[in-house]
Parts: sequence; structure tokens; C-alpha cells
Amino acid sequence: MSVETGTPDAGTLVVGASAAGLACGSELQRLGQPFEIVEAGEAVAGAWRNHYDRLHLHTPKSTSALPGLAMPGKWDRYPARDQVVDYLERYQQHFNLRPHFGERVSRVEPLGTTWSITTSERVWRSQNVVIATGRTRVPVRPTWPGMEDFHGDVLHSSDYRNGDPWKGRTVLVVGFGNSACEQALDLVERGAFAHLSVRAAVNVVPRDLFGIPIVHLTMVMQHLPSRVADALSWPLLRISVGDVRDRGLRKLPYGPITEVAKYGRVPVLDIGTMEKITAGAITVHGGIERFTATGVTFVDGSYLAVDAVVLATGYRAAVDEFLVGADQVCDGSGTPLRSGQPSGLEGLYFCGMYVSPAGVLREIGIEARRIAREIAQRGAQGAERASKRVTGAA
Repeated sequence: MSVETGTPDAGTLVVGASAAGLACGSELQRLGQPFEIVEAGEAVAGAWRNHYDRLHLHTPKSTSALPGLAMPGKWDRYPARDQVVDYLERYQQHFNLRPHFGERVSRVEPLGTTWSITTSERVWRSQNVVIATGRTRVPVRPTWPGMEDFHGDVLHSSDYRNGDPWKGRTVLVVGFGNSACEQALDLVERGAFAHLSVRAAVNVVPRDLFGIPIVHLTMVMQHLPSRVADALSWPLLRISVGDVRDRGLRKLPYGPITEVAKYGRVPVLDIGTMEKITAGAITVHGGIERFTATGVTFVDGSYLAVDAVVLATGYRAAVDEFLVGADQVCDGSGTPLRSGQPSGLEGLYFCGMYVSPAGVLREIGIEARRIAREIAQRGAQGAERASKRVTGAA
């Protein structure tokens, strides 16, 4: 389709119509700020629609609602994937948000005091840009020697839906994040023989502690120095999770609060995987050395014949693929250095890019409110400066 050359005045252009983009839209609307939302897909919540079937929120609904609309009280404590999609559709309708669907952004560029945003449909001009495309925009797909000779299936966790295709077969999941652990658990529950390849040391925390969501404890602990919070939580984690080294895993030299605060990584929220590892239903291996035609060889020299390999190896925000000047506001992987606040480039904001120990949806709500206030204040200051110029000219 041809690209229109007009430059609609968007006030603020929000890129992305999942949780972060919708929350920013509702908050800008509340403050009377003009905005438009563009979305590459054909519906809201595109990322959520494509997640694996078994996925549930790892944070309770009570702390996961976006600004202005609670999740239904009749839902379970941890809403399922389809319920989150339903909630985001309700959110769009509740605030009458009207994203421009099918507009994939290819370039975001500062243009004097404004921004030029090129999509598959047109070129927008706006005073502000909010990039709300998330930290999981581009899957990371590592390679190993011999991979091209492997006769089985190799897929990224973003392509995994459920374990039914591998019932009675052997599957190796690479990684030990929340997706890896839940997909390994799903494979076992659907009759596959699940294995995990874990290269790095880990932290594991229970999703619930004595019936209370661990996120509630985390929300209190995050106000303490990381080392203090980790020291206070350590006895509780030993009681609830035990020593991960007893399951063939290596323990990180720091605790889960430090892992989030200092390194921007979320510890594993265990929902049953550790129990399956203890029972021998999931086998833990080290890192992969190479692939063969029928399986993989690990760095310790051991070998496993497998029918499929699931790469739960993470994602990149990859903002640098379309943002001109990304090197000024992002790290080497294209992940923004600041989220929910001025980015360092005037008029540019990111939402939903910060890993929070209290949960991403709760953090998105906090960031959306802050961004909308910043944009409203910036607009008021600009109007005041313009008024002074007019008065001075008179």
C-alpha cells in the first residue's frame, strides 16, 4: 500500500495498542491531551493473543488492573491469557479508544521540535511520541554448531502454543525463565518427556507464600535496600522453595530483589515446575555444546536424544530498529534506559519497558499516569512560551 505524505497533527502519537499503549491513551484522554494510537496488528493486545495457551498472569488481578478499570471480581486470582485479552478489549471499549490498526511503524525521527513517524500507511507529525511496544517485541534465537543437521523441530517459545504435538515424545526447553518453566510444566501435563537446559545460575521464588501472593511481599520489600530485602526474604524462600542446588541448579550469588533492581531480570515465579523437577518428571541439564542429527550434546559431554527443542531464550525490545537516535536513549540491545519518564530526547517517552518486582501491568499503570502528566505539563509550558512570544511581538 502506498504511503500517504500528509502529516496529521497527533499531539501525542502512541506506538502500540496493548496494555501500555491503551493505558497511556486513557490517561492522556483523562487529562484532555490530544493523541492518536497506531498498532501494527489488527486488534488490541496482539502480544497477549499470541502467547502460549497455559499462560496466566503471575501477579494477582488486584494489583494488575490498568488505570480506571478493575478486572472482574469473579475471575480467579491469576487471570488466564484469554481473560487478559478480554480485559484489554473491555478497556479499549470502556474508554472509547480508537487505535489505527494495521499501521506498522518503520521510522521514528526527531524533526526540529516535533517528531516524524513513518508507518505503513502514512507519515505522522506529533509533538510527543510514546513508544509502548514492550520489551518482548523481537524473539532472541541463538544458534549452536550442528543445528542445521538436527532432524527434529526447533521453535522459539513465542511460537509454542501447547505440548499436544509432542505427547509421548522428548522435548528440551532451553532456558529457565518463567516461560521456560511453565512450558516445561505444560509439556509434562500433556504427556511429553520434558527436559530443561539451564546454562546460568538462577533465583526461584514461589508465586504464593502461605497463600499470599509473593508480589504483595515484594511491593513492601522493594522500598528497602536490595541487600536488606534479600536478607529478610531468604529464610522464607528456603522454607518455601528450598535449595535449588538440590535440583541440579546453580544459585545466583544475590537474591531476587537485587536481580530485578540491579540487573532488570525477573526471578522465576514457581507454579509447580520445581515440584516436577524434584519428582524427576522434568530433568535438568547444563548448557548446550552442539546439536546432532538426533539430539544435543551438553557442555559436560552428556547427550540427549530429543524430538524437539523449544528456545525459551528471551526477547529484545529492539527499539533501535526504528528509532533514529536510539543510541542516546537505549542500551546496546535496543532496550530503553528509562521508562515512564522523559527519555533524554525531548518529547520522547517509553512505557512498559521497566522490569518491576511488583509486576509489569501495575508498573504500566504508574508509568502511564506519569507520562500523561509530563506531556500535559510540557504542553502547558509550550503554550505559555508561545503566549509570551505573541505578547512580546505586540
